[in-house]
Amino acid sequence: MNEEQLQKMRDGAGFIAALDQSGGSTPKALKLYGIPEDSWSGDEEMFDLIHDMRARIIKSPSFNGDRVLGAILFEKTMDRQIDGLDTGDYLWSKKNIVPFLKIDQGLLAEADGVQLMKPMPGLDDLLKRGVAKNVFGTKERSVIKLAAPGGVGAIAAQQFEIGNQVLRHGLVPILEPEIDIHSPEKAEAEKLLKPALLSGLDLVPEGQQVMFKVTLPEIDGFWTELVEHPKVLRVVALSGGYSREEANARLSRNPGVVASFSRALTEGLTAQQSDEEFDAAIDESVGSIFAASSS
Repeated sequence: MNEEQLQKMRDGAGFIAALDQSGGSTPKALKLYGIPEDSWSGDEEMFDLIHDMRARIIKSPSFNGDRVLGAILFEKTMDRQIDGLDTGDYLWSKKNIVPFLKIDQGLLAEADGVQLMKPMPGLDDLLKRGVAKNVFGTKERSVIKLAAPGGVGAIAAQQFEIGNQVLRHGLVPILEPEIDIHSPEKAEAEKLLKPALLSGLDLVPEGQQVMFKVTLPEIDGFWTELVEHPKVLRVVALSGGYSREEANARLSRNPGVVASFSRALTEGLTAQQSDEEFDAAIDESVGSIFAASSS
């Protein structure tokens, strides 16, 4: 493990950029960026376009390690290059930003109020590739729709099972048991999830740490016990579909939690902007998210 990166993730100011839209969410991300679906034919052209968008964000002068702690990459982004360097190496060597890898392969159909992660039979191989590509950690997402005790318990158990597999490869896992912001039982689901996560931390080996990526809570300061836990390196929050303004406002009311935004980060960016306009928009986005993460 890179000790410099570990220290930055533990003590640094800033937030984690989520640049990890996968195949299912890429068309929507491109459409918001001003590239309609009839602009490509086939997945490879689509992934070329999203890589160009991510590379443009990463290379923007306003996107740097002064305000951005880390960036979560989709597997195909990790495998591609920016200016002749692997994306993870470019992030760290040129921008002082810690690279993470999204490892989940999507979600199962909803059952018992939740969507578990699909099986990942090739995970060990992917983690070995991540180590070879110099990523620091990983991210894995599952989704809670309802306050169903059995479903929430299954989500926590799966997250820790995969997280411990990641730890065995010397990487730091970000466990992401997202609660759908549109859930009619969001607050109740949060009250079920927190104790499940706190007891799951007992399964993390002594001397090791995980991170959490959680939904911005209904009760301010709700995740403080996770923030202060010795086995937790950092707690970050997803924007979850909130606007950047709403996400930042909620985040600023939760001390110790920093952002890991995707849609809220790229809000207002378009392919049609000049480089100056694009950088100005990145600067505004990064600045506002940084401020909310620092409060």
